[in-house]
Amino acid sequence: MDAQSTIIGLVDILVVFATNWLIPSMVVLFFVAIALRALIYYTVKRELWFAKEFEKRVDNYLVDNEVGSEVSFYVFTKKMLEKTFYELFEMRFFLKHSKPDFIMSLADRIFLIKQGSAWFVNDILRHIKNLRYNENSHPKLFDISKKTLSRNPCFSKVFGVFPTSVMTDVLNILPGIFIILGVFGTFLGIMKALPELGAMDLGDVEATKHVMDQFLLKISFSMSTSLVGIMLSVCASFINASFAPERVFVTSVDTLESSFDTLWHISTNNSIPKGLTEFDEDRDPEEALAEQALQKELLTGRGLPKKAAS
Repeated sequence: MDAQSTIIGLVDILVVFATNWLIPSMVVLFFVAIALRALIYYTVKRELWFAKEFEKRVDNYLVDNEVGSEVSFYVFTKKMLEKTFYELFEMRFFLKHSKPDFIMSLADRIFLIKQGSAWFVNDILRHIKNLRYNENSHPKLFDISKKTLSRNPCFSKVFGVFPTSVMTDVLNILPGIFIILGVFGTFLGIMKALPELGAMDLGDVEATKHVMDQFLLKISFSMSTSLVGIMLSVCASFINASFAPERVFVTSVDTLESSFDTLWHISTNNSIPKGLTEFDEDRDPEEALAEQALQKELLTGRGLPKKAAS
């Protein structure tokens, strides 16, 4: 009897919650899910942003310059990655010096964009450094691109803390959870309303009518939780499909792999010249870009074709 009373008490609590708080809780959960989806999508989109900027500079360089007879894959890739990085963050560097109290932009601070891009460049260079060049073989550039993008601690985690893969998996099952919550609320309402039919006195028409009116009112209200659950499920499914981070990640990998593949095919070796400076993300972008342009002009002024500068 005590166990039955406990169960009845729990059911009453659930019914009260479903009546007063279930629909508002579902709506709040829906908007929280939208905010999390937007954060995940923006974070993962930074990888695609950098990959496309890198691809654009590789294509522009190949259009505007001839390719030399001796081209190092590592040197050429490093040059293009550094050019992409320094040009993307050049304006922020100037802003830092024009404002003494400026440390980093709000987006860099929250989403670690510059740090993620620097990590991306360093990790790529570390992977391709020891590739053995062979005209009859092709390195697994797709695997290198995928591994680098997936392991980036800044772009694979929201705020550098919360894993995007785990959060995406949870958000992907949310539409089903909305339907379950809606049906759960409906069953609770029906279960609470049914016992009231036992109090009907068929001899008293007015009292019976009153009981039936209350029963139908409670049933109709309980059905509203299922309706809200279905609506939120449809909206959540549409948002998940429209802002799928998995699709952005695949596009990023394909874009990056395509650029590397292009550079590999025009290269003749993967040698690393002695004295080649390491990538420095804190270097003055204007100085780095000017040095690249100067080296190109010096090679051209010595009677060498522009392609040798690559």
